[in-house]
Amino acid sequence: MKVMLRKVTKTPLDFEQSLDKITFKGYLEYHSGKLILLKARLFGTIPRECDVCAEAFELEVDEDVEFFISDGLYKKDENNGEIDVVESFDGFADIDEILRSEIELIKNDYHSCGSCKDIEEFEF
Repeated sequence: MKVMLRKVTKTPLDFEQSLDKITFKGYLEYHSGKLILLKARLFGTIPRECDVCAEAFELEVDEDVEFFISDGLYKKDENNGEIDVVESFDGFADIDEILRSEIELIKNDYHSCGSCKDIEEFEF
């Protein structure tokens, strides 16, 4: 699902996208200049292997996602401080690609199954 950024207004534009057992639900809203606010919730399960024992398990996901999408090159503004910005050079927000990217970020983190969560120290 692609959304044309210049069509996003101050009225929130709702979206909901799913991939396997994960749902990405939220909205896009014009913020200022070339910035569009994306605010969403990512929830469901992701099949993973435990980083401790290598057993397969379903990772429960329930995360809030919030960042800005810049329609073109983003130039840091002293008034905005430190904000998360994703640049779009084709004038569209690709919700499918954002969903896949968020899933990959979660997968690349360290995860352990329920049996191994109680292990506080282990050697590598």
